[in-house]
Amino acid sequence: MAALPSLALRRSLLAGLLCLPAASMALSTADITASTASPDCLTYRVVGICYWLFCTPYGCQVRTSTKVRHYIPDAVVSSYANTGENPWRDVRSFSPANAKAQSGGASTAGNSHESPALRFKNADVIGHPGGWAFSQFAGQSGYTCAGAGTAFMPHLLSTLDTLAWRYGIPEAVYPESLTPGRREVGSQTASDLWGNLYPRSGFVQQTDDYKAAAVIAQRAGDIVTRRGQVHVYQPLLADKQDGYWPAGELKENDAETGKWQELTPTAAATCAVFPHQETQLQAEQSDFAWALWRPYSCCERAGQIFLGSVDTEGAER
Repeated sequence: MAALPSLALRRSLLAGLLCLPAASMALSTADITASTASPDCLTYRVVGICYWLFCTPYGCQVRTSTKVRHYIPDAVVSSYANTGENPWRDVRSFSPANAKAQSGGASTAGNSHESPALRFKNADVIGHPGGWAFSQFAGQSGYTCAGAGTAFMPHLLSTLDTLAWRYGIPEAVYPESLTPGRREVGSQTASDLWGNLYPRSGFVQQTDDYKAAAVIAQRAGDIVTRRGQVHVYQPLLADKQDGYWPAGELKENDAETGKWQELTPTAAATCAVFPHQETQLQAEQSDFAWALWRPYSCCERAGQIFLGSVDTEGAER
């Protein structure tokens, strides 16, 4: 069971959250850390009971523990136009421009009748730095699970993923890239299509810069939450253990697999999935960043042998 933080600490966390920058500006690690104090993103709830076999030299007995589910901010996903200018200023040195990865931006002639602009954005997926602060905040709710992220760990730096990110090789010829309506952020039928997930490169057809950045962030999150992808990256995944069910693959349009908390150009105290109807403020420097929150379930170990669990809805896991 996580220890409860002091009243002063809780107040400082909430004060930090409320004081996050409201306009587009470079993010600091302190800004990101303060953002973890979000009950909406945490979504803590009790979901079932776990059964354990506890044995001593005098015999064995079945013990139980509570099964909980909540979201954890595993990573910060930045989506930005100018290579080497990650909006999270403390990690800019991770992905500087190099001979094979330079410049960026949008392709448009500025004509009102022109087709959607072709935009390019870099993407970085880096372990969320707010682990300690999050543990203190989440611990107020009860027992908490461990996430897959490690603070400041680079999971994807698009400047190192040149072939896939800048040329779409080989995903440009995947069925997901060539089949309309497949793997899309939003949908054409619902009139909220933000863009195609494939090919998972830095180029996207979208006139709205915020939506373009969101699609790029979704692509980056999609890559790092899967193994064996044709990209240069480090998977952001934990292994299942007795009494511990980590987040799986991130899926577009599905909050049950992950949700996003905007960090810049505005600092949000809530999480959402793409597409969403919340106010979408454009960034002056065309740089955006979100915290990626992922769902985990776990229960406190109460014995040597895990016998199974039963969810409150009646489904066994």
